[in-house]
Amino acid sequence: MVGQNGKYEYIIVEQEGPITIVTINRPAVYNALHRDAHLELHDVFDGFARDTDQWVAIITGAGEKAFCAGNDLKHQAAGGERGWGASGFGGLSHRFDLAKPVIAAVNGFAMGGGFEIALACDLVIAAENATFALPEPSVGLAATAGGLLRLPREIGMKRAMGMILTGRRVAALEGLSRGFVNEVVPQGEALPGAKRWAQEILKLSPMSIRASKQVAMGGYDIPVEQALDEQAQFPAVKAMLSSADFVEGPKAFSEKRKPIWSGR
Repeated sequence: MVGQNGKYEYIIVEQEGPITIVTINRPAVYNALHRDAHLELHDVFDGFARDTDQWVAIITGAGEKAFCAGNDLKHQAAGGERGWGASGFGGLSHRFDLAKPVIAAVNGFAMGGGFEIALACDLVIAAENATFALPEPSVGLAATAGGLLRLPREIGMKRAMGMILTGRRVAALEGLSRGFVNEVVPQGEALPGAKRWAQEILKLSPMSIRASKQVAMGGYDIPVEQALDEQAQFPAVKAMLSSADFVEGPKAFSEKRKPIWSGR
């Protein structure tokens, strides 16, 4: 849990301007997570959500071998406490109210819960050596942190079942072709690649980005007609319409200059 001076024991948190970078720091176990690590991730993403000066988050894993190998099975087998916080696996799988974008920088293995963290992110930037799988049935478990639900929605039922029912591993380039990876970069470049995408996002109004994410996610599983009627009620849309950015964008356009976004 949170140690002295506000530092975490199992994760590293850095801020580069309005970007929060979260690194799972358990490389000895391929960045697998146990309860205390989950609670740290829950805490840091709660803080990211509250911080008005932080606009984009990136999550990655320490080292080049693994993004996150999922549940720490050795810890579980030794009788360690199981479970995670209210926001789910890695502080993200059950976090449905976060309008700010989150990018997964996948370096190496993204297995089980690690893949489920990536699926819960808005963008996935994968190194060439990244590998994705939901192998839980091989150890008597199931991918109940969102993998069984998000993967079919992202790549279609038959393709998803091909992975779910066999637990087979999918390389980064296949993930790109299937649609759950946004870009494949050279080994060692996952985090720089994610930062590059973050910088592209930061060129745009953060208020508009949050409204866009909330409408896209909130309207995904309902009829378009219903979604169109309901989108004005989304909190991020209301915030955008009453923001300084809503005034600044058209003003900057008319004055032929780059807008200065405040995120408020």
